[in-house]
Amino acid sequence: MNWDPVGVPDGLTQRARTFVRANCVRVDAIDVTSWRERWLGFGVPAEEIDRVATYQRRWGGLAFPPAPVYDGGPRYLNADIPEPSPDDGWWFEAGPPRGAVPYSFMIGPTGEFGIHGDRWIPLHATVEGWVESLALTHHASATAHRVTRLTGDDVERVDLDEYELVGEVEGLADSWWRDDDLLVAVYTGEAEAFAAPDCRTTIFYEFASSG
Repeated sequence: MNWDPVGVPDGLTQRARTFVRANCVRVDAIDVTSWRERWLGFGVPAEEIDRVATYQRRWGGLAFPPAPVYDGGPRYLNADIPEPSPDDGWWFEAGPPRGAVPYSFMIGPTGEFGIHGDRWIPLHATVEGWVESLALTHHASATAHRVTRLTGDDVERVDLDEYELVGEVEGLADSWWRDDDLLVAVYTGEAEAFAAPDCRTTIFYEFASSG
């Protein structure tokens, strides 16, 4: 019997599914159906409530290990009432932060996972992409023989032209790159959200060569 206590969402790579199953727990999350009539009364479109309900079924209550940036990321995934975005469409909270941070974790109008500080910055095109990035962090941290972290202007020394983009993380402001013996995580979300280039972070995970 394949026991799955956390209810791993589909659409993830095997690496990410293993990561979620081994390292995550489910906690209580809001029941969107109980708020539907009230939210309709507040003017929230029915299709947006359905979108939140779908998010809650897939992700609601999932608690992840801390991320290496964004002060660890959301404490767990849990939506709140959708709000109209300044440009077009609606967004909603992805989950509460672990501590006091000057931004919110949000799900964008087309499903992006991102942060909203002075401005909205999508980090990954989907929630799945963000989870894939956490799984890569867990894998790389556990297996790399050397980890190097660059911040601010030092990241400008990094040339990624020779590396392959890791597609499954669906990176936007944040991305992952690889070659045979190296994984590189690039984080620009906070820098873009606050026009603060000192917040740029690049992490190198070096692996022992099999040759």
